Amino acid sequence: MIRKNPSGHLPVVHDSAFVDPTAILCGKIIVEENVFIGPYAVIRADEVDKNGEMEPIVIGANSNIQDGVVIHCKAGGGVTIGRGSSIAHRSIVHGPCTVGDNVFVGFNSVLFNCTVGDGSVVRHNSVVEGCSVPPGFYIPSTANIHSDAELAQIERVTADEASFSESVAQANKELVKGYKRIRNEF
Repeated sequence: MIRKNPSGHLPVVHDSAFVDPTAILCGKIIVEENVFIGPYAVIRADEVDKNGEMEPIVIGANSNIQDGVVIHCKAGGGVTIGRGSSIAHRSIVHGPCTVGDNVFVGFNSVLFNCTVGDGSVVRHNSVVEGCSVPPGFYIPSTANIHSDAELAQIERVTADEASFSESVAQANKELVKGYKRIRNEF
């Protein structure tokens, strides 16, 4: 469902993107080309700052927002998901937040008020809040990261973790094509 927010902003979705009919996109959202937005995802840009303004939620080209993901911003803050990134099932990305290009965020993870650098991997059930993850970091499952000091103890992304993320992104690009091909069969 694509709908306006109370400020009158309507999502802008590129023609090549696929948004599952059960997903909800509300407000000042930009969905770039070849994006996959899965079942029951909720992307909502509707809160304004003290001046009545808001930044958009931007989903970069070739990214995928999987089943049950929630993306939202507080007090007018924006969210940017970079190109070729994967936000896995039931994760929450709450702005202000920036996720770089080719990032993998695992199942049930939470990102809040943070930046995740290009090529990083945030594995399943992790929390990243109030810090900046440099490019190429691997955050293991169930990690709870709140400071740069905690980041200093995290390993760099290995080739195996990066290839897993790339395979997820590629699989979801193929899903965009497949679902767009059968869109009128639902």
